[in-house]
Amino acid sequence: MAGYTETRQDHLRRLRRIEGQIRGLQRMVEEDKYCIDILTQVSAANRALQSFALSLLEEHMAHCVADAAARGGAEAETKIKEASDAIARLVRS
Repeated sequence: MAGYTETRQDHLRRLRRIEGQIRGLQRMVEEDKYCIDILTQVSAANRALQSFALSLLEEHMAHCVADAAARGGAEAETKIKEASDAIARLVRS
């Protein structure tokens, strides 16, 4: 079971809202809106995605990583490495 199973519907709502933001960006370009206004909306969409990613990462660490750490062994090391790699990707983006 995924660590986000209990909050799946909340995550889906957030992603649908982000999807709406992206569709809004497409509409803005189609309507030749002012560049700075589009860039402002791009920034908002990026922040929304980052917020979603951090929330998902937090849940992953609270469930998947914590459970594996409690069991110990190679699985714990693997989960910690996965989380570390995910954090590194988020920091670079």
